[in-house]
Amino acid sequence: MNLAIDHLVVAARSLEEGASWVESRLGVAPAGGGKHALMGTHNRLLGLGDDVYLEVIAIDPGAPAPARSRWFALDAPAMRARLERGPALIHWAAATDDIERAAAEAPMDMGEIVAASRGRYRWRITVPPDGSLPAGGIFPTLIQWEGQRPAPSLPDSGCRLESLDLGHPDAGAFFAALQAMGLADEEPIDTSISEPGIVARIRTPGGIAVLA
Repeated sequence: MNLAIDHLVVAARSLEEGASWVESRLGVAPAGGGKHALMGTHNRLLGLGDDVYLEVIAIDPGAPAPARSRWFALDAPAMRARLERGPALIHWAAATDDIERAAAEAPMDMGEIVAASRGRYRWRITVPPDGSLPAGGIFPTLIQWEGQRPAPSLPDSGCRLESLDLGHPDAGAFFAALQAMGLADEEPIDTSISEPGIVARIRTPGGIAVLA
């Protein structure tokens, strides 16, 4: 079983607001993306290398409300209140080649494994019934791609993920669990025993930028 950083998740009240926030920090605007009919959301993407990308996601105002809670806590009152203050890096997703086993070995209930699609992309992803984020966003959502992945097809933005810093009182246990689930030693993840928080350091053509 292998586990690797797949993408970072930036949430916003609207795609335009989220894309502008990312561009103001990285100097490059996310583009492309599309709609998730299953969840009533839409996104834009920014490549961070061959295997990693950044996703800006928001509720799609033109889509009907889904029959279930949206992923990434987008329906939660606390998340909506947070996004009223502006876009934020809220979460990350880890790619696995055995999502059933990875979910079973995770140190918390990852929710159900949901089949999703967007255009030519197909994947399975863990989503709790209430749409909540594992450990408030510090522990990753699990994703298994079926066929083509977005990252290799995205334009080269000139940006690369330098490190993903995960702070939590249980950070040591979380990191040990990720290693047991197949996290490679070369993955740029740092942990600290602290108040919950997630910080991405990204190398851009203009230097190191921080998203939090």
